[in-house]
Formats: sequence, C-alpha cells, structure tokens
Amino acid sequence: MEPSEIIRELAIVIISAKLLALGARKIHVPQVAGQIVAGLLIGPSLLNLISTSENLSALAEIGVILLMFSAGLETNMNQLKRSGLKATIIACCGVFVPLICGTLLYGAFYGFGKVGSEQFLKAVFIGTILTATSVSITAQALKDMGRLSDEIGTTIMSAAIIDDVIGIIVLTVVISFRDPSADIFHVVISTALFFILAIGVGFVIFRIFVILDDKYTHTRRIPIFGLSLALAMSYIAEHFFGVADITGAYLAGVILCMLDESDYIERKMEINSYMIFGPVFFCSIGLQTNIRTIDTSLLLFSLAFVIVGMGSKVIGCGGISRLMGHNSRDSLKIGCGMMTRGEVALIVAQRGLGVGLMDSSYFTAVILLIIISSILTPIILKALYEKDPKEPSGKQDVAEAHSLVEIPE
Repeated sequence: MEPSEIIRELAIVIISAKLLALGARKIHVPQVAGQIVAGLLIGPSLLNLISTSENLSALAEIGVILLMFSAGLETNMNQLKRSGLKATIIACCGVFVPLICGTLLYGAFYGFGKVGSEQFLKAVFIGTILTATSVSITAQALKDMGRLSDEIGTTIMSAAIIDDVIGIIVLTVVISFRDPSADIFHVVISTALFFILAIGVGFVIFRIFVILDDKYTHTRRIPIFGLSLALAMSYIAEHFFGVADITGAYLAGVILCMLDESDYIERKMEINSYMIFGPVFFCSIGLQTNIRTIDTSLLLFSLAFVIVGMGSKVIGCGGISRLMGHNSRDSLKIGCGMMTRGEVALIVAQRGLGVGLMDSSYFTAVILLIIISSILTPIILKALYEKDPKEPSGKQDVAEAHSLVEIPE
C-alpha cells in the first residue's frame, strides 16, 4: 500500500472516531461505542470509504497492547486487598456462568459438535467473550452516583478487575486449544510457567522502577521504559509461552501499578492510545463488521446473545452474592454492576477472529451487547440506589474514580 493511502485511511479513521465519540458522550453513552459506530459508518456496512488493511491491523494490534497495559496500570491493589475472598468468589462465578451460558447459546443455534472439535471450540469461545466486565464503564457509573467507595461499589470494582484477569486466562487457554496438537497439560503448564516468571521477574523489575522513579521523578524516561516493558512482555508471552500477548501487556501494567508514578505513566500512554492507536483499534472492529450480511438467523442470535450476556452476569454474580449474605437488592446491584461489557470483550472477540475461532459477522452481536449494556447499567443501578439513604460524595470518591479510569476530553 502507498504511504499516501495509509495517511488517507488514518485521517478518515481519526476524524470520524473523534466526531462519533463526542456525539456518544453528548448522549451519555461511552465514547468507545461512538468509535465503533464510526467504523461501521466508514466501513463496508455503510459508506465503504475504507476497509481493513494489514497496516491498520498492525496499528490496531499496538492499540490492543497499549489498552491492556493501561488497564493494568489502573488496577487498584488496595481495593483488591479490601474486598479479598468475597470479590474473588463473585468474579469466579461471574466468569463461569457466562462461559457456560454462552457456550450453550451457540450450541443451541449452531450445534456443538464433538468435544474438542472446531465447532465445540467456537461454542466455547462465544462463552469466553461473555466473561469479561468493563471496569471503566462500571467505575464511571458508580462515580456519577457517589457510590464508588462504599461496600457494594468496592465489591463490584474489585470483582470486575479480578474477572477481567480470569477472563484473559480463559482466553489464553481456549486459544491454545485451537492448535489440534496442543494438550491440556502443555497448555496449563505453559500458562502457569509464564505467570510464575511474570511474578518473579516482575518483583525485580518493580524494584528497579522504584529506584528509577526516585532518581528521575516525573520524567519521560519512566513512561518510555514502561512501554518497553509492556512490549517486551507481550512478545515473550506469545513467542515463548504461547500465551496471548495482551496477557503480557496487562501484567506489565499490574507490575507498575503500585509505583508513585503509575498515574503519570498511564497519562503518557493515554496520549498515544487516545490520539491514534485506540481509535484505530475500535474503528477496526466496526470496519470488520458488515451489517449488510446480517440475516434473520444472525439477528436472532445477536438479540439472544445480548440477553444471555447481561442475564448470566446478574445470575452468576448476583446469585453468589446472595448466598454469601448480601440482601436481595444489594445482590442485584452487584449483578447489574457486573453486566457491562467494553474493551476487553472487544479484545477477546478480535483475538478470536484472528485465530479463526469466530466469524466477523458475530461482531454485530458483541457490539450490540456493549452498547445496550453500557446504556442500561447506569439506568438500572440508579433505580436500585434510589431507595437507599443518600450518601454524600466527596473528594475521596472523585480521587478514587480518577485512579481507576480517566475519561478523555
């Protein structure tokens, strides 16, 4: 492709993504939804101005890595410690129930095939897409209501962070089984070895960054070294251990999230991601979706996918919360707070498309789930909280919210 053609495509992607993101923000919808719609608008679904190319795909891949690195940097370790075992159990159920329900849904529409077959793996992958919760959307909804730091808000946020980690592990395992020669022992051992290496090396790297942080406080070299770490761990994860590169990027962020300069690193990463790589990634999702190819069967599946996707989180997370002692309304708050989907669901779907476990036509279902859940979750949570005594929101809520999610202008 000619350089001028790449420049033309980037110009169209960036301006359309920004305009649609601003439009989404005006109607109180997450900006990521606007960027996806931009891809639908300029892609084969409507105007057909550009299509996915190797260059855009490469930029989108970098966007994924930056996104997951930032997600790791935004991890609040103190919050995880406070919630402890309860949030972990909720997160596990929030992964297991959607995984099973999504697998059964695909099987009901298209059949399962034999265990271990290509058809069976595709069914399991549809369930895998439903496992992750959008931490950013949930955080923003709770912050707007001044409930981010109360008991239920803390539980929701901690569980959302944990189930993203579990969801990434599930993704890694499912993708590994795409290779017919792979066996479960090899997959589990390789994944375990990588996480052991990440923990051991991560401790050493963290101590090095602490020294650098003290010596070169608030200098650009710290974010540059952080980005280098994310890229290196992404490569090592995929090339040497067969683990998804996004797992390496996420863990790189987790390693650095306790640094005093973690917010500074995240802000610098946000510039690159928000200006170029993020819009390219989210637009690429829309570009790979062609709504003109949707038939009645696929439309019915998409609607069922949305219902199962949201309902399975409410049942899994809310149900186990009730069993652990929360009252019915608080359990419903936890379940509804966990049903939003966002960046991680897109990343999982994108990864499945890349390895042949999902057809691009199913992006329609994923996009519908993200948009509908992102709109309904704040509305439902507000209705559930209205009957509770009003708790004043203070600076602590605002500061904690910004440490979890940064909403760009």
